Amino acid sequence: MWSVGVCSALLLGVAGVGAWVYQDLDGNIQGADLDNKLGGNRPANLSPGSKNILVVGSDSRDGDNAEYGEDLTTMQSDTLMVLHIPANREWATVVSFPRDSWVEIPACDKGDGTKSAPHQFKINEAFAIGGTSGEVAEAAACTIRTVEANTGLRIDHFMSVDFQGFKGMVNALGGIEVCPEQAIHDEKAHLDLDAGCQTVRDEDALGYVRARYSIGDGSDTGRIGRQQEFMQALAERAQSKLSSPNALYGFLQSATKSLTTDESLAGIKPLYGVASEIKDIPSDRLTFLTVPNYPREADVPTDKANLVWQYPQAAGLFTSLAKDEEIDKKQLQADTEDPVYASSVRVRVLNGTGISGRAAAVAGKLRQAGFTVVATGNAPQATRTTISRPQGLDARAEVLASRLPDVRAGQSTGAAADTVTLTVGTDLDPEDIR
Repeated sequence: MWSVGVCSALLLGVAGVGAWVYQDLDGNIQGADLDNKLGGNRPANLSPGSKNILVVGSDSRDGDNAEYGEDLTTMQSDTLMVLHIPANREWATVVSFPRDSWVEIPACDKGDGTKSAPHQFKINEAFAIGGTSGEVAEAAACTIRTVEANTGLRIDHFMSVDFQGFKGMVNALGGIEVCPEQAIHDEKAHLDLDAGCQTVRDEDALGYVRARYSIGDGSDTGRIGRQQEFMQALAERAQSKLSSPNALYGFLQSATKSLTTDESLAGIKPLYGVASEIKDIPSDRLTFLTVPNYPREADVPTDKANLVWQYPQAAGLFTSLAKDEEIDKKQLQADTEDPVYASSVRVRVLNGTGISGRAAAVAGKLRQAGFTVVATGNAPQATRTTISRPQGLDARAEVLASRLPDVRAGQSTGAAADTVTLTVGTDLDPEDIR
């Protein structure tokens, strides 16, 4: 996708190509007006000059896409990621969010005059809720608000590309080579591939990046890895076609026709401006990550379908990006090898606010997040929220602290041997618990 801006400028420099090409491609890109749709309670930009761009792969079931889900009546998001471009433009990070991530979906305008209630569900539902009326702007707004609420990252721009545009890009480049180790037969993705290296195009290319249950461990995270590899191969293939104006023009036609952005990016010139900022970043400093996660079944045994983000690692990732700090992928992977499940953290919640019912409200939010709340009670009035723990429960206290804004875990030898104590101060709003 990010090759679009750079390749557009290169295409316009090809001898004999007139200004009409620029106008043709520029007019393909749709702009979504997000003004007044995001609300005022948004994260601050902690690193002026950096950019966070939300990228959505949309599988709306309109027109030619209908065959992929006859029972779906709303817009759908198949892929969700954030591209972080730092202020110094020396590195970049792409963070993918599994669509089965179990998160808090804030109240959103549905575009039909009604508003959804806040609730927990898969993260990709945000796009469907906002897109009830079929308007990309509403779908984008709900998705942005959901990502911001759960990560603390300020989203600066939005891009969406649909199924049919993806197929057109692949076809224009003559297909992309893939090398599955085993044969793939996936009815849901309309895919039948033999094992071994082969070039895929059209429905097979789309099926390859959509397939899930018939490949590997059947997880959404496995699919994300294949999608990232395929998009990298697509970008490399596009670069190799720079000397072929016909192929490159077809690629750009499909890409721009399938592209919807926020209004400030809706054009060849602004897209080229963003692309030019990252085109010189060394490949070893362009990092692809997936939000650390584990099966929600570990916290809620009855839920075998969703994932929860792994803390404190997920919070650390988001904080680093918010502060414009480069991520060490190897270190992050090492830190996530032995997850501490929320259900393994036993918590006693004490109310230090003097506000009746505050301990119960906080306990309810923690239970929703999977924690094991063993008791509630009162404590002397306190301004700041604190966490105390006995020796040996450092990791569990850190998991709890990472779900609360600006709270650090302290230590107390007087605490119960297997329990972390959370004393709620007046600085903690229960709604701010991740």
